Amino acid sequence: MTPDPYPDTALIPAPARVEGPYRCGFVLDGRTTLGAATGTETTARWLRDTLGAAFGLPLRETADENATHTIRLRLDDSLAPEAYRLHVLINDVVEIIGGGPAGVFWGAQTLRQLLGPEAFRAAPVGTRAVAALAAQTIEDAPRFGWRGLMLDVSRHFMPKDDVLRYLDLLAAHKLNVFHFHLTDDQGWRIEIKRHPRLTEVGSWRARSKWGHRASPLWDETPHGGFYTQDDIREIVAYAADRHITVVPEIDLPGHSQAAIAAYPELGNTDVVDTAALTVWDSWGVNPNVLAPTEAVLRFYEGVFEEVLDLFPAATSPFVHVGGDECPKDQWKASPAAQARIAELGLADEDELQSWFIRHFDRWLAARGRRLIGWDEILEGGLADGAAVSSWRGYGGGIAAAEAGHDVVMCPEQQVYLDHRQAPGEDEPMPIGYVRTLEDVYRFEPVPPGLSPEAAAHILGTQANVWTEVMQNRSRVDYQVFPRLAAFAEVAWSALPAPEARDYPAFERRMDTHYRRLDALGVDYRPPAGPHPRQQRPGVLGRPLEGRPPIV
Repeated sequence: MTPDPYPDTALIPAPARVEGPYRCGFVLDGRTTLGAATGTETTARWLRDTLGAAFGLPLRETADENATHTIRLRLDDSLAPEAYRLHVLINDVVEIIGGGPAGVFWGAQTLRQLLGPEAFRAAPVGTRAVAALAAQTIEDAPRFGWRGLMLDVSRHFMPKDDVLRYLDLLAAHKLNVFHFHLTDDQGWRIEIKRHPRLTEVGSWRARSKWGHRASPLWDETPHGGFYTQDDIREIVAYAADRHITVVPEIDLPGHSQAAIAAYPELGNTDVVDTAALTVWDSWGVNPNVLAPTEAVLRFYEGVFEEVLDLFPAATSPFVHVGGDECPKDQWKASPAAQARIAELGLADEDELQSWFIRHFDRWLAARGRRLIGWDEILEGGLADGAAVSSWRGYGGGIAAAEAGHDVVMCPEQQVYLDHRQAPGEDEPMPIGYVRTLEDVYRFEPVPPGLSPEAAAHILGTQANVWTEVMQNRSRVDYQVFPRLAAFAEVAWSALPAPEARDYPAFERRMDTHYRRLDALGVDYRPPAGPHPRQQRPGVLGRPLEGRPPIV
């Protein structure tokens, strides 16, 4: 076992370099001021909101660059945009220097961790509003530019305040991409003013399958909800203040039954009575897909026009169009779809799906955005500018990267956090292969053997959270944490090869991190197993045995 390089700081994710700590250098107390150079104002505001609340301190502003008892924020363009240096100096000064505003913000996240778990509370818990730090220097920068979490709010709706809370949790772990899965068969979650039935009808289902789709149980409570356009603007602005990019996902041409239930003309009306469809109440791959018509293209162009207005290019350069799990049976049976294939000179239904994706790739590119989709968009040919979320394994990402496409690695077998965390019978609604905290810590986003040219196309990595069996925030917390902490270190830190990673040292740092999560009210899975209230006895899941395949 190698020595823990961060025994005193217990920082997660692990920083690139720590010098010290030495004797006490800084005391956070009522005298402490905050000096923010131009470009660092959002971080200054965040520090006042968090540290000011946790310690009951005003953190008054100072313009004196030589002040002591102060936290200084400034920029240095010789650093990479997300890099930072944090100096705790012996004259009661903390200096955070970032290559850009994001770098300063990540440095502030490190400062919060250094100040102890109490810094993660919403109000002081004692009469001693003071915290002390040893003098030290931390230099740090992320390995990947894309460090993300995908949250599915379609299968089970998450209220706006819970989404904002998750953005704070991402920021606390230096994750910078929020992939917002807004539409699916089971619910449409974003207000589109020109198509009001998408939320009037498409955001509610009469009941929900309780457990895996093979379960005989149902929750007969109607389920639904959606975000108004002002809610979306608030979420995007909140994320931007935390230097988090939001990637909205509007699924097409599959995973579209909620939209078809709202507007039956969107479906394949010549083979299905689409007027009889309702928002889907079960899970799995749905056969009801969009019809390949010009009217459907115009409808979704209208949807995307409003989406682009809500998600500005500065904060949302990518738009996700899904493109996954699109059964071709209805197109094969549809005379209209077959005529469309012939009219367009396409070889088959796979190319028809590619035609959908290529259309919106061109449409988005003309408006300054980039399309990204699940790796099925490779089938039938991929538009030049499109990027790929490689979910079925590494294979799609490898093929896309070797072909010159940008890739986000999110293989199901490694980083689907809806998959179970342990083999025990107490795991609630167990899905998939066992993926322990250590398994996630040993995940490597860049597959071995990838050529250097292809490896340069790996934008980064993200963990995905599908909520079919997660009915509320606590269930999401249980599945996501503590594994998101391990994933964050994989995405941020320059770790050795998976087999050489010092997991025992990471576990020791997690002892402190669990106290931070406790202070934040995160309902994580305890290391010893679920609390009785976290179990779901008798509810069927779909556990898979053995080691997951590397595909």
